[in-house]
Amino acid sequence: MNRDGALLVVLTAAVAAIGAILIFAVLRFLGATRGAQRRPRESGSETALLSSALQEAVAKLKAQEQQMAARARESEALSEHILDSLTAGLLVVEMDGRVEILNPAGYRLLDVAPGALGRDYREVLAGCAPLRDLITECLATGAVAPAREIAVQGSEGQMFLSLSVSSLAAGGDREGIVCLLSDVTPLRELEEQLRLKDALARLGELTAGIAHEFRNGLATIHGYSRLLRPDALPESYRPYVDGIRQESESLGHVMTNFLKFARPEPAAFAAVDLEAIARRAVDDLAHELPAQTDVLVEGTFAPVDGDEVLLRQVFANLVRNAAEACAAAQVPPTVRVRGTADDRVCRVSVDDNGPGIPEHARTRVFEPFFTTRSRGTGLGLAIVQKVVVNHNGRVSAARSPLGGASIHLVFPLSGARASVAH
Repeated sequence: MNRDGALLVVLTAAVAAIGAILIFAVLRFLGATRGAQRRPRESGSETALLSSALQEAVAKLKAQEQQMAARARESEALSEHILDSLTAGLLVVEMDGRVEILNPAGYRLLDVAPGALGRDYREVLAGCAPLRDLITECLATGAVAPAREIAVQGSEGQMFLSLSVSSLAAGGDREGIVCLLSDVTPLRELEEQLRLKDALARLGELTAGIAHEFRNGLATIHGYSRLLRPDALPESYRPYVDGIRQESESLGHVMTNFLKFARPEPAAFAAVDLEAIARRAVDDLAHELPAQTDVLVEGTFAPVDGDEVLLRQVFANLVRNAAEACAAAQVPPTVRVRGTADDRVCRVSVDDNGPGIPEHARTRVFEPFFTTRSRGTGLGLAIVQKVVVNHNGRVSAARSPLGGASIHLVFPLSGARASVAH
């Protein structure tokens, strides 16, 4: 091969090498371009996936938050329902003295006006000094007050409340006072009834025999006085015989009434209508009451378990006593027998416009032989009390809206004699 041929081969090889290098460079460039285009697409896909995951997590968190809020509302509603349904009273006082919780039973038992929440407990409990002072002591000392009973004067009369006071703490820090209240008035009234029944029974057993002996002696005196002929005696002796007769008759009536009190007739209980019994008693007294006596039976009554004869005697004694007290005070007698009933008891009041019963004597007028009248025997109201107590009822004296005396009777409704209502 000549020199030119060799040079041509060398040149051809060089051109081929340069062409190969250029082709390789172009291929690398094209590959890099495709990779650059593919990487943004992959990066965008990862960003979209991450965004979707975050949105899903946020949605789940919101759903959980809504569920927790709903459960919190349900729990709060359940707590309020439980508090409203409690028969016991619940009072919570914070350390600064503000009333935090007072459930409906607490409002009723403490006779507190609505709107107590957020107010100072001293203002709210102004009418219940024993509880107010106890809370003050517990707030100051942090002591736990043992269970005790207090008497509260409510709109329906005196109530007996059992209460306990303790500290409210969270994490070792005192946050306030918790007070639990329950009404034990029916229990105390039942205990009082049992005590009174026992006392009346023992009194009757003790005095019945003595009363019989006195009655026999009086019968003898009265019999001999009837045998004396006033026209056969000197004129000056005749008033003495009349006096013996009158006093022996009067004492005979007293002994008869006392025997009724000491040993009353056995009661035959049945469902009876108090209104009908009261009207019958008033009708029976039509010819015995003082002139111009105005007696009215009104209101709402309910059936009770009782003895019709004994209950008629109760109303007759009360109406007669009221009319005679008015007449003695030279007041035209006005007597009202009013009945009210609910789902537990029937309440009856006998009111008059007479002189009334002094406040200091209202708890004693039911004792045998205690009387505020000059010629009273002191047995009428004692007999009333014994009959009412034997009917599982209660009797008390107060001032009448008419200005005189008011005798309050409370009877459990028919079928509930075993319970004592308040």
